[in-house]
Amino acid sequence: MSELLQHSLSKFPYYSSNRTPTRREHKHFRPCQCVATRLNNQRIVLSNGNDSLDICRVVNGMWQTKGEWGNIDRDEAVDSMLKYADAGFTTFDMADIYGPAEDLYGMFINRVRRERSPQLLEKVRGLTKWVPQPVKMTSSFVRDSINVSRKRMDVDSLDMLQFHWWDYSNSGYLDALKHLTDLKEEGKIKNLALTNFDTERLQLILENEIPVVSNQVQHSIVDMRPQQRMAELCHLTGVKLITYGTVMGGLLSEKFLDANVDNPFAGPAINTPSLQKYKKMVDAWGGWGLFQGLLQTLKQVASKHGVSIATVAVKYILDQPAVAGSMVGVRLGLSEHIQDCNAIFSLVLDADDLNSIREASGKGNDLLKVIGDCGDEYRKA
Repeated sequence: MSELLQHSLSKFPYYSSNRTPTRREHKHFRPCQCVATRLNNQRIVLSNGNDSLDICRVVNGMWQTKGEWGNIDRDEAVDSMLKYADAGFTTFDMADIYGPAEDLYGMFINRVRRERSPQLLEKVRGLTKWVPQPVKMTSSFVRDSINVSRKRMDVDSLDMLQFHWWDYSNSGYLDALKHLTDLKEEGKIKNLALTNFDTERLQLILENEIPVVSNQVQHSIVDMRPQQRMAELCHLTGVKLITYGTVMGGLLSEKFLDANVDNPFAGPAINTPSLQKYKKMVDAWGGWGLFQGLLQTLKQVASKHGVSIATVAVKYILDQPAVAGSMVGVRLGLSEHIQDCNAIFSLVLDADDLNSIREASGKGNDLLKVIGDCGDEYRKA
């Protein structure tokens, strides 16, 4: 048993024995009521006590609506969102800082209400993030900020609010989370979650009885940090992970197999914010040459199953402990990945596949030692 797990068990005493927790413990230790229940291969229910939310395990990530990936026509973007929803991919992830993402969701959900069946409307989920600057977190400031997202998304209650905080030296994040919990109890938020929090702060938040159901973190075959300290705490408490960067902005694809990105005239350009971000992760992990070896391994697995490299990359992470869902970025109105996303749910990686992927991934550096824990890339120079 690791030191983290031993320490955690001491913090969460009724998990250290087989006895039935008392009513008082149930009342005052809500975070350990987190569970995730598979509805089927495609959907999962996240819950904490009486709070629950079923989501599609492949989540449509809307970071790319910010504009740096190409101009977005709003009507075409909403048409594309409807196509994803009609195909069963009904969960959309966005943030207050993702340009027009929340507004697009508001347009989309209104079209679903008008043009689609009540059954589809019941399955649609909008997960947003609040990413404030670390100012004083008063009740009125938190409330006003969340009301902006509710208005933009045109919903009375946010399906899930994922909270991000830039500076751990400022403990105001606990104040913010307590105010968000109050809003959840008022019905303004259905489920409270985190994004880019590390293991230490996640544990502290749970000890303060903040009823979070998930933590959204960067996680890919290259970046396996969440399967170290974070997965242990998730196993203990039932908090689940929603992952992004799982196809590394497209680097984990046939497009970059055998590509020479150091020569701009010889291969595909690293010309979007996501590609530039994840190319830095490749460099920290071991460099482009080692990454080509990983791509070759993934191509062998993909060819064996008749799917794409990206499909293998997402499925591998979805099968990891504590992972409830994985993000696939959608370039709404510009490109479409519905066929590849569908293949994720039918793909079964066998023991040989898993062993070869683990071996190729393990040749790189341990990013926990290079970068730090989940989210540290946003807080350390």
